[in-house]
Amino acid sequence: MRQTAAVGAMEWIGAGSLLAWVWLLLGQGFFWRTDVRLPARRDPERWPSVAVVVPARDEAEVLPHSLPSLLAQKYPGRAEVFLVDDGSTDGTGALARELAAERGGLPLTVSSPGEPEPGWTGKLWAVRQGIALARLRVGPEYLLLTDADIAHEPDSLRELVAAARSADLDLVSQMARLRVVTFWERLIVPAFVYFFGQLYPFRWVNRPGARTAAAAGGCVLLRLDAAERAGIPESIRHAVIDDVKLARAVQRHGGTIWLGLADRVDSVRPYPRLAELWRMVARSAYAQLRHRPQLLLATAAGLLLVYLAPPAALLAGLAGGDSTVAALGGAAWLVMSGTYLPMLRYYRQPPWTAPLLPFTALLYLLMTVDSAVQHYRGRGAAWKGRTYGPR
Repeated sequence: MRQTAAVGAMEWIGAGSLLAWVWLLLGQGFFWRTDVRLPARRDPERWPSVAVVVPARDEAEVLPHSLPSLLAQKYPGRAEVFLVDDGSTDGTGALARELAAERGGLPLTVSSPGEPEPGWTGKLWAVRQGIALARLRVGPEYLLLTDADIAHEPDSLRELVAAARSADLDLVSQMARLRVVTFWERLIVPAFVYFFGQLYPFRWVNRPGARTAAAAGGCVLLRLDAAERAGIPESIRHAVIDDVKLARAVQRHGGTIWLGLADRVDSVRPYPRLAELWRMVARSAYAQLRHRPQLLLATAAGLLLVYLAPPAALLAGLAGGDSTVAALGGAAWLVMSGTYLPMLRYYRQPPWTAPLLPFTALLYLLMTVDSAVQHYRGRGAAWKGRTYGPR
């Protein structure tokens, strides 16, 4: 009797997982596709002025690989770079000045705003300083908010502005291609972007009148008057996941937004070991769940059903000689792996790694649980010596 009940339960779990994957395949904005790139664009008659704002805290390791790419932008209009040194202790500001003196290119201003006021995250405090300086020096029509670990091809700024002008967009954001070199980067990084797309399907974000809003903080071109209408950055000054909050604020105040994958914008930050990747995910995972235990439980249950149940059902069915359970689990695992293949191709990874996605999902579940544990220990959302709690 117990064995019959267990078999029945596994059949229901396998069927539920398969139905979930059919829904994700067809009903979640085709999140698994990787063809959402910069929209059709043409050169504007007049190129608007742009201020490039780069918040930087202890970035001396990556700055030689990223800052020269910004200074070397081939932009037909006026553009200046503002690097805001957010209390670095590794000589980030001095190194930025040296790189500008050696390489030349776009004008560079380096400043330091001091420690953030209460209620501000360090990054957004630095962005505030950068925007204020840009208003005084350039009076820009657009802001390019880009992280200190992001390298741009020489035509990146030109292409972003052309896309924004052609489609009359207030915000254009590209998800930078993250570094994939070591074993752990290959296992975890493509899944990071895959899961992000599952939460915020790019096609939903880009629909006129959409209720889904998101951006990728490494590369955001923002019209200045849209930022002013939305009160950026003051209105999101407390945000840990600032890119999504920024997009929501712009959208809420009538702005049009676009989000897609990048071809010529890359993150140069290395994550050679599991520990670095673990910290990268765990520092904001529980904030993504708004620090709510019930959302954590729901997320854990969802990950178990969607990602862990298919291989479990397949193995249980094979071990118990139940072809129905095995078929349900195998079909769900096959659909899952198939949706992951486009992202693996985008990151130039071998297709045989697609069936490893359940293991990667288990790691993300453990990272999310650890994020909650660290939050309740008072060490949540820690980044380079600072810890941020809920608002």
